Amino acid sequence: MAELNQEKLDAFLGKMVGDLGAIATGAGVVLGDRLGLFKALREGGRMTPAQLAQRTGTQERLVREWLSGQAAAGYIEYEEAGDLFYLSPEQGEVFANEDSPAFMAGAFEVLSSLWIDEEKVSQAFRSGKGLGWHEHSACLFRGTERFFRPGYNANLIDSWLPALEGVVEKLERGAAVADVGCGHGASTVLMARAFPKSQFFGFDYHGPSVERATEAAKEAGVSGNTEFQVASAKTYPGTYDLVAFFDCLHDMGDPAGAAAHVCKSLKPDGTWMIVEPFAHDHLSANLNPVGRVYYAASTFVCTPASLSQEVGLGLGAQAGEARLRGVVTGGGFTRFRRAAETPFNMVLEARP
Repeated sequence: MAELNQEKLDAFLGKMVGDLGAIATGAGVVLGDRLGLFKALREGGRMTPAQLAQRTGTQERLVREWLSGQAAAGYIEYEEAGDLFYLSPEQGEVFANEDSPAFMAGAFEVLSSLWIDEEKVSQAFRSGKGLGWHEHSACLFRGTERFFRPGYNANLIDSWLPALEGVVEKLERGAAVADVGCGHGASTVLMARAFPKSQFFGFDYHGPSVERATEAAKEAGVSGNTEFQVASAKTYPGTYDLVAFFDCLHDMGDPAGAAAHVCKSLKPDGTWMIVEPFAHDHLSANLNPVGRVYYAASTFVCTPASLSQEVGLGLGAQAGEARLRGVVTGGGFTRFRRAAETPFNMVLEARP
């Protein structure tokens, strides 16, 4: 056994204190988001705990404790003179503006599902049978939409679609588009709003998500050119100019089978857009803050979901471009390239 280095131990314990604080504060973020405390602070400006409690219909003593904890984390600002709490413009974008590309409260909701479903994941580890997406807490479904939607809002129409060869021109003229693994339909609705001459078909195997996507389309006023159905990535019907997979290919048990079905469902000059979590091809390059989040999500959600299905390849959220290329070309595609990227996503283009 190696000799203990007290200095390194102290430094590691210091890191643990920081990590424990982040975990504890994260529960507070979910609470504040659910109770509308962040949004009330953003709208109301500097407030005492009593004022915030009155504005949100909550209990003052508990609100004071919540505010103090969030201020200790640096998530909320505190002004001692007057005992006032407030959000800086930057904090407001992150915690209270759902339309901002910087909005992160949804991510905390996703991560809360990891704790809620830990016992189910433990059973999956022991049995090896995996854990289906549909078997998770509902906060995973809501949080996933709210986490990814800001990135789609910021990039999909203005950056990602234009990066694909000839796709925007087709969408402007009128194209048929399949959004496979559409979840709550955030990406489908966004595209349908931007390209009213095109028809969009969202598919997901999870019935409750399809129901929510249908409601979202009605709320956005795009029901006329959108339709949602329950179907898997290997069974969805139709022929399309564009097929899109948003952050879902790695969750599938048989992604190569899905790729083969996409290839058959595309028109001869069609395009498959694959949006996946950003990852390098080697583990050592992914040992960073983004990789830390994605590996955690992959351990609890993505890889168990894949293992619960047929084949159960278990790509995981950090599969990397090289492994994804192998899956895509294995499905019959001959052209494959990275078209765009952000710190959180890479956009891949495949053609028959």
